[in-house]
Amino acid sequence: MSKGTLFDKVWDLHTVGTLPSGQTQLLIGLHLIHEVTSPQAFAMLRERGLKVLFPERTIATVDHIVPTDNQARPFVDTLAEEMMQALERNCKENGITFHNIGSGNQGIVHVIAPEQGLTQPGMTIACGDSHTSTHGAFGAIAFGIGTSQVRDVLASQTLALAKLKVRRIEVNGTLAPGVYAKDVVLHIIRKLGVKGGVGYAYEYAGSTIEAMSMEERMTICNMSIEGGARCGYVNPDAVTYEYLKGRDFAPQGDAWEQAVAWWESIRSDADATYDDVVVFDAAEIPPTVTWGITPGQGIGIDEAVPELEAIPESDRPIAEEAYRYMDLEPGTPILGTKVDVCFIGSCTNGRISDLREAARIAQGRHVAAGVKAFVVPGSERVKKQAEAEGLDKIFEAAGFEWRDAGCSMCLAMNPDKLQGRQVSASSSNRNFKGRQGSSSGRTLLMSPAMVVAAAIAGKVGDVRSLVSEPATAGN
Repeated sequence: MSKGTLFDKVWDLHTVGTLPSGQTQLLIGLHLIHEVTSPQAFAMLRERGLKVLFPERTIATVDHIVPTDNQARPFVDTLAEEMMQALERNCKENGITFHNIGSGNQGIVHVIAPEQGLTQPGMTIACGDSHTSTHGAFGAIAFGIGTSQVRDVLASQTLALAKLKVRRIEVNGTLAPGVYAKDVVLHIIRKLGVKGGVGYAYEYAGSTIEAMSMEERMTICNMSIEGGARCGYVNPDAVTYEYLKGRDFAPQGDAWEQAVAWWESIRSDADATYDDVVVFDAAEIPPTVTWGITPGQGIGIDEAVPELEAIPESDRPIAEEAYRYMDLEPGTPILGTKVDVCFIGSCTNGRISDLREAARIAQGRHVAAGVKAFVVPGSERVKKQAEAEGLDKIFEAAGFEWRDAGCSMCLAMNPDKLQGRQVSASSSNRNFKGRQGSSSGRTLLMSPAMVVAAAIAGKVGDVRSLVSEPATAGN
């Protein structure tokens, strides 16, 4: 078993006890809730006559079901309105801080907690959302949990969990122009598989990861769950501290220096023992696009949809299903695949740096005729910052719609949905059947910059050609 890793240190520091099942009862330092998985949890508390034990350790926002084009209340969708009212009522009754629409702090739960400095190294974090792994970018151990576990954390501030193994994933070297954090994590999932991380926590390391910004690291950690891992993290360093310093909930004054000293102490030891180590060369990672119906079915932009014979025998049934569903023939280049909708946003790629890079590629160019393209900021703060920098004007001039903050078409529990057999170029995290709102809709995952390239071409494009060539009006 692993020893001396950040995961081991944080786990041990938060262990309350060992349960008869052999699981650890783990203290959860920060509990994040939203409107989808919390109503039933609060109802279960009421049925048992229980109170929220530490309301000050719970933070709520609304993200999954909010419309991004018209957020006027009541929502047109009556179920969404009911969920909103339930969250508002539950937070008020239990003294929980709620970042509602218009507060200036609303947004996707995995965007608002980091930007406010709520997410910090050495914490344990839980949320009723699988992509809670995002927070591991700060050196936190963060778990996505189910509704019954949301209830448990509300009532006891603890979770019953089996300890994970730790796999160190090193990525070393310099990424080529046009290759981004999204490509790195899609490449990792492609190589290790969607089940490769089952039973593991992923520790991301190496010179490539160390050179990334916090927002890039969040993209990597966000999709740990797509690789089967329960959580993923990066050891805290100077990049982490620079990002956190001065944020709303970051330590201040002398407490800041004390915090940094402690954060340094929980980093994985130089001689830490891992259950597995995998190493990748950044120079070998191309712009990557998914072609199928799992995030592991990804290929480089210069590659073709794989032939069945090239796929491991155990993966061939899902590959054959993907060929049929996606209407793609084996051996067909992914470059040039027609797209109908282009979506930039989500907890994977809806932060300010994502929008800046997408706007840089879009500037001076225009969305192809017949393509619906839109940009959804990850939070109200991201939207405000983007508008202060004029990014919204760049997108609008290029033919993109500029929206309000929310999860949007990532999972389409709101009006943003694919129609029929539309093909989406998406910066989100999942390409499952029906994921984006249509039972027959098709999703191609890629970086925000690659989504822009697809929007401009009206088909899957190679952003490297746009990165190297200056834009001209009318492109």
